Amino acid sequence: MVNIYKAKPKASLQGKALTLTINRSDYEVHGISQYDGKIAFVSAALPGEQVRVSVTEDKAGFIKATTTQVLQASPLRITAPCQYAAHCGGCQLQHLAPQSQRQLKQQGIDQLIRHQTGLVSLPWQPMLMAADTGYRRRARISIWYDKKQRRFAVGFRRQADKQIIGLDHCMVLSGKLTPVFNVLQQVLPQLAEPTAVTHAEVLQADETVFVIVRHVKALSAEQQQLFIAAWPEAVWIGEGEPGQFTYWQQVVTPQYQLPLQQLTLQFAPDDFIQVNASLNQQMVTQALDWLNIAATDQVLDLYAGIGNFTLAIAQRAKTVHALEGVAKMVQQLATNAKLNGLSNVTASQADLHLPWPKAPWNQPVYNKVLLDPARAGALGAAEQLVKLKPAQILYVSCNAATFARDAKVLLQHGYQLDKIGGVDMFTYTSHLELMALFSKQ
Repeated sequence: MVNIYKAKPKASLQGKALTLTINRSDYEVHGISQYDGKIAFVSAALPGEQVRVSVTEDKAGFIKATTTQVLQASPLRITAPCQYAAHCGGCQLQHLAPQSQRQLKQQGIDQLIRHQTGLVSLPWQPMLMAADTGYRRRARISIWYDKKQRRFAVGFRRQADKQIIGLDHCMVLSGKLTPVFNVLQQVLPQLAEPTAVTHAEVLQADETVFVIVRHVKALSAEQQQLFIAAWPEAVWIGEGEPGQFTYWQQVVTPQYQLPLQQLTLQFAPDDFIQVNASLNQQMVTQALDWLNIAATDQVLDLYAGIGNFTLAIAQRAKTVHALEGVAKMVQQLATNAKLNGLSNVTASQADLHLPWPKAPWNQPVYNKVLLDPARAGALGAAEQLVKLKPAQILYVSCNAATFARDAKVLLQHGYQLDKIGGVDMFTYTSHLELMALFSKQ
């Protein structure tokens, strides 16, 4: 009988306290170290620092950990400007000044893309940036009712946790939206059923404030009036079922402006819009500039949403065809084109990740393409897009990892990267948006 020796599995490191020296950072500005043959990703740690950490995840080839004590600090480390920084999960980079955040985010993304694509260097352009505080025009407000203590927590979730951190303000939220925390704290205890409201969303559309209250139990007219009386300047909307909205006062359609293009875009409360109005305007302007839209261009806009880029392109191009996966947003895009007097826009609903159908829009007639996918990226779409052989492709990305993956597809099909630039849409967070221009060689 043969005895087969099996190595005794190592005990899990999860929950253990370790001391690590941080060598570098990744594209989300996590500190990177090594421990027992594994790579360690450490939140809130900077290159050159020695830190005490708590392990939150232990996998075969890596561990994740969070910083509990800084033993030797980097010269870049600052005192967090927000009093909630140690607990709130909304911002991840409160320990860095905005300029240092931008530098480290771009450095990490540069390394990621070069590693994934094999490019030796990237043609970086100046980063788009705006105000570091008060920039969010939309946010979801979490609500938790503690039955034992009979009190509410209104705010945001703790980092990587379900616990709600109660706030009375947020430094990155638009000042017009800040009253939402105190208003909800005032009204919620007056409800007959404390758990009736699960969360709220606050939104600034132009100068109008909207509050969407998600409730799982019916709220009477008297209860609705409690919210209205507490903040009469806001437009209150109830959401009993996902996507089913009831205006408690009057029907007011949310809208925002692109002032440089003199465009007005209307949207539904659950439609996607960029949360940073200033940088959204800069992105649209840069897209027009980089693509150099001319009166002879036929343009395809993928993941077009309500027409944020579509309408601005249509003002200069011969034709624009927009593709969007959500049918009601396709309808909203068509409404916005009509609202702005643009007759050269057509739109279709399509799941761009599935095989593209034989359709009038799926023809090699476009010389320029813009795509602005969600965080999952555009892998399926990129592989089909190259068959149309457009001369230029402008990729707007909110996830550097999926962008690097998709960029590799474009490069393999004969495109070259002409320009790439960061968009600091969410200062004090680990996210950096990207805009990249590819051209057919």
